[in-house]
Amino acid sequence: MADELEPLLDEYATWLRVERGLAANSLSAYRRDLQRYAGWLRATGHADPDTIDEAVVAAYVEWLKDARDDDGRPRYAPASIARALAAVRSFHRFCMEEGLLDSDPSDEVGSPRVPQGLPKALSEAEVEALLGAVPGDGARPQRDRAILETLYGGGLRISELVGLDLGDLDLHGGMARVLGKGAKERVVPLGRSARGALQEYLDAGRIELDRSRNRADRNALFLNARGGRLTRQGAWLIVRGAGDRAGLRGRLYPHVLRHSCATHMLDHGADIRVVQELLGHASLSTTQVYTKVSPERLRAVYEAAHPRAHASVPRGD
Repeated sequence: MADELEPLLDEYATWLRVERGLAANSLSAYRRDLQRYAGWLRATGHADPDTIDEAVVAAYVEWLKDARDDDGRPRYAPASIARALAAVRSFHRFCMEEGLLDSDPSDEVGSPRVPQGLPKALSEAEVEALLGAVPGDGARPQRDRAILETLYGGGLRISELVGLDLGDLDLHGGMARVLGKGAKERVVPLGRSARGALQEYLDAGRIELDRSRNRADRNALFLNARGGRLTRQGAWLIVRGAGDRAGLRGRLYPHVLRHSCATHMLDHGADIRVVQELLGHASLSTTQVYTKVSPERLRAVYEAAHPRAHASVPRGD
């Protein structure tokens, strides 16, 4: 049964890589979503692609919605489900357009509504606590402080951070060359704190970690304990570990420092187009989500600025 589905998935993966030219991270995301879909199809007796109809795809979406982790919380957020369905739709559309299947069973399946919420940025005090949560002077603490400072100082994605090479840094000029989504290159500034942490790491910590014989990793900026290039998962564990020490357990997610960087810059009066350029957003509308005012901030500004916010109400006689 699996053999009837697997060749289609292989052809689709080749098409994504060759015809659409997807970056490695995007290709991996599509593969993860479709491997989950394929696993579910096989488990429910639909490994033959000809048996997949609209009801089957809709049932898969409901399965994603109903999935729970060990604590009983939803395993997949609405945005993750919407992304998974987009991958399924792209796969079935490809199969139909290539003549591999007669119809697209996902065409009429509705996508879950994704709440347009505010990115959950940390407060400036919480960021300070996080950045200060890596004690010690050894190679790993030096590396970890440089990672946290660079993520926040440059508004980088974790994938962009671990992709940095030594030649991408210009510490004297305070700049870094970053390869973002869609293989788009941009140059981001690095503040004094980030430059200081990076210089300390380069002068000592990285030299100690550089023990790999793999020439492909010799130019990597951030190294793991074996001297190879640090992975996204490894960098995220470093962020999460610092968050736990700073008392921020449950408040962190991979892009938390990136979102905090954007929010704090706008709070301090930065032009939104400058923030767009810093983050590498193709559309200004993506950056504009950071300009939304949370109810908590609205209340705080009101309390501080409105002349009648703290006025006592006169009592009648």
